[in-house]
Amino acid sequence: MAGHDHWKHNGVQVIKAGTLDSNTAQTPGMSRAAAINAARVGAQKIWAGTVTIDPDAKTGAHHHGALESVIFVIRGKARMRWGERLQYVAEAEAGDFIFVPPFVPHQEINASPDERLECVLVRSDNEAVVVNLDIQPIEKPQAVEWIDPIHRGHKHD
Repeated sequence: MAGHDHWKHNGVQVIKAGTLDSNTAQTPGMSRAAAINAARVGAQKIWAGTVTIDPDAKTGAHHHGALESVIFVIRGKARMRWGERLQYVAEAEAGDFIFVPPFVPHQEINASPDERLECVLVRSDNEAVVVNLDIQPIEKPQAVEWIDPIHRGHKHD
């Protein structure tokens, strides 16, 4: 019976909406909350949570190293720019998925001037990897810098 009880405490876990952990890397103009990570549920190979982005907020150019990222848009309109000069662009709306492969330089943008962008974010590792790039984005960030525990922000002109 010990094996049977094992699954009760080490099996499926439901993380209720009101219990997400906002004690994670934050960026001005954005609000992140972790649902699935090592500290909360023991996840070793994945991170999942929510991100809410203020109207017109934009990140600087960055990539996430070897990590793969999936963004699911719940509400609002996301604009993604990517490439060596962020010259490529695509938009996603509620119900759409966005896939960001490893090492792809990109910029996340809330394409709406008056509506918050709400997304679910899933990454292929628990490690917070954000590499800020010295690329002048086509759409300049407006006081929004990508800052996490291992990368300090830098000023955008």
